[in-house]
Amino acid sequence: MGMFEIAILITAFVTVVALTFMAAQRIEALLNVQRRLRSDQIGGPSTPRAASIVKQQAVTNPVLTWIQSATSISDLKDRDQLRRDLARAGFDHPAAPVWFVIFRFALAIGLPLLFLFSQTQSDTPFTGVKLIGAALAFCGTGLIAPRAYVDRKSGERKQALQFEFPDALDLMVVCVEAGLGLEAAFVRVASEVGESHPRICEEFNIVSDELRAGRTRAEALRSLGDRTDVPAIRSFAALLIQTDTLGTSIAQTLRTYSQEMREDRFLKAEEKAMRIPVLMTVPLVACILPVVVTSLMLPAIIGMVRDLLPALKGGAV
Repeated sequence: MGMFEIAILITAFVTVVALTFMAAQRIEALLNVQRRLRSDQIGGPSTPRAASIVKQQAVTNPVLTWIQSATSISDLKDRDQLRRDLARAGFDHPAAPVWFVIFRFALAIGLPLLFLFSQTQSDTPFTGVKLIGAALAFCGTGLIAPRAYVDRKSGERKQALQFEFPDALDLMVVCVEAGLGLEAAFVRVASEVGESHPRICEEFNIVSDELRAGRTRAEALRSLGDRTDVPAIRSFAALLIQTDTLGTSIAQTLRTYSQEMREDRFLKAEEKAMRIPVLMTVPLVACILPVVVTSLMLPAIIGMVRDLLPALKGGAV
């Protein structure tokens, strides 16, 4: 059996497995909907809804459960760490760690196979050490690329939250000073900044849902700081917890912290402005300075050549 037949069989196997996973997910979703509808019909309007506003973190699909138990995320500590990293990147689905492992394994196997298949169709294929080295390089890329993508998305989301948080904090100060409670202020701010600041709106909505679900204010705020991993939001959560414990005024605390955040943004803007002359030194020395020196010295060089050229011609004669 040649390489072409092997590649076709592997591609067909991967396609069937992927379609099976998708069909299982779809069937499970339909069964859950039917189960909730039957529960609502039996219990009547007085029965509480089966769906909870607290997100379930367990994987219920049997295939995904088997993959979770058979791979590197079988350990609870590693799985929770991967789940936190994916949540900080914006992938907060309960099955996100399992799908991350699946995609990582698929890329680590699929990229070398695609490379080997492309070499069978090439007129000048790689052979020997080059072929093995290139296949190993594609395998390493498949292992590293998903993690690099998650880290990049996490950094972008963290930077966006850090940029959006001061504006939301100023609006929260206005809401609290107007007489709203802290829980109502979270809801109001989330509804107002939904279009302009969608990420901080999502985080505030999660805090509101957790408070309505029965979590204490301290637990919800700690979860907000751990979930975002932004220093400003961590300090905000710790400050509110301390204020709630000591019984001091939340409005005055938020106003003081908002003023500090505004000063911090001003200092960061000044820092970036001060870095501009240093950053401009490299292109100035590498690009502009040689042109200036050449244009200043060029007339003297031309005059020197004109004076020396007749003398050199006369000596040659």
